[in-house]
Formats: sequence, structure tokens, C-alpha cells
Amino acid sequence: MMLQAWNTLPQPVIGRIHGNALGGGVGLASICDVAVGVDGALMGLTETKLGLILATIGPYVIVRMGEASARRVFMSSRQFSAQEAQQLGLLASVVPQDRLNSAVAAEVEPYLSCALGGVVEAKFLARFLGPKTDSQAIEMTISALVSQWGGDAAGQGIATFFAKTPPPWVGGDH
Repeated sequence: MMLQAWNTLPQPVIGRIHGNALGGGVGLASICDVAVGVDGALMGLTETKLGLILATIGPYVIVRMGEASARRVFMSSRQFSAQEAQQLGLLASVVPQDRLNSAVAAEVEPYLSCALGGVVEAKFLARFLGPKTDSQAIEMTISALVSQWGGDAAGQGIATFFAKTPPPWVGGDH
């Protein structure tokens, strides 16, 4: 419910992606109204590599990227560049490390001359008119994650991750 709480904040959420963002980090970027990323950062939805699914972050990733774009990276655990994240709609802009603070400040600055009530109502309207992340989707993804956690693949994937060995499905027939 943390992502839903941030996603439904009435105030704008400006993300500062200053390094790699994997799994839940992509989920956090997805709930930002605007996210600025640093050049050279890698992003990825890496859960399937562990035998898991992108359950609780899934609704936010799909809403942010749209289904067609999300399907490019949702299932493969492939890491992608900040530039590709921008093409996928996850990042608004990508800047060099030494310009990150000024780029974030440039995103914040226009809000400082707006009426707070107008900003709040405009954000509410955008969320109302756009795709929804509702309680049914949240509950379904929680149930799906619990089910996946109970499976053999997740247990093997997590154990091999901590052992720093490849899971049985890497290089094998599956």
C-alpha cells in the first residue's frame, strides 16, 4: 500500500533517479509525476530472474509505461539504459550526473508559482481521467505474489541469488 499512498498524494512527486533502479526502484519511479534520471543509470524489472513476478509494482508500471511498452521489459528481467527508460515513458528526462540537481530543481520550479489548490485539483483530474490503479488490481497482485512466492521456482531463484550461483533454469531446458 506504500506505492498507492505515494501514487495518490495530492502534491506532485518529483523523482530524482541518481543511480541504478531495479525492481522496486522502477516501481517507485513509476509513481512519480515526473522522474529525472542520471545518464548511465540502469533500470530493470528483474523479478522473473528470481522466479518471482512484478506483482505489487505491476499496476503502477503498466499505468506509467502502457501495456505495449511495459511488455518489452516486464517479463524478461532485461536491464535497460536510462535513455530507453525515457523512451518507455518511465523517465521524463536523462541528464549527466553533474546536472541532475539543477534538472530536478527545474522540474520543481514551475510549481512554486502555481496555486496549490489548482495543482492538487489538476493532479486529481489527471489521475481520474487516466488509467486506474484500483484496490481490485492491488489485491490481485498481492495474491499473485503470495502464490508465486510459494512455488518452487521462487525458492530456487532466491536461494541461488544469495549463493551467487545460476538458477537451474539458466542454460537448461525450460
